[in-house]
Amino acid sequence: MDSIDQRYLVQQNKTSGGDKAPPVFAKVMRSKEGVFEGVSFIKNKEKATIMTVAQAQEVIAWAAKKKAAHEYVTKIICVGQ
Repeated sequence: MDSIDQRYLVQQNKTSGGDKAPPVFAKVMRSKEGVFEGVSFIKNKEKATIMTVAQAQEVIAWAAKKKAAHEYVTKIICVGQ
C-alpha cells in the first residue's frame, strides 16, 4: 500500500509595508466530496492544511488569481520549516 506524501504547507508573506508582518498559512476549504473550493490564510501554523505537492500547487494557482496577489509572495514549504 502506497502512502500519500502529505508533508507540505503553503506560506504567504506580505511584500509591502515597513513593518514585518508575520507569515500566514493556507487552510484549504473542500466540499464534502473533497472538491477544492478555496483557501483561507491563517496565522496559526498548527491549524494549517498539510498537503501533497500537487495540492499545494493548486493553492498557489488559486492565490495567484486574487486581486491582491501582487502584494504577497506565496510559496510551498515543508512541514518542518
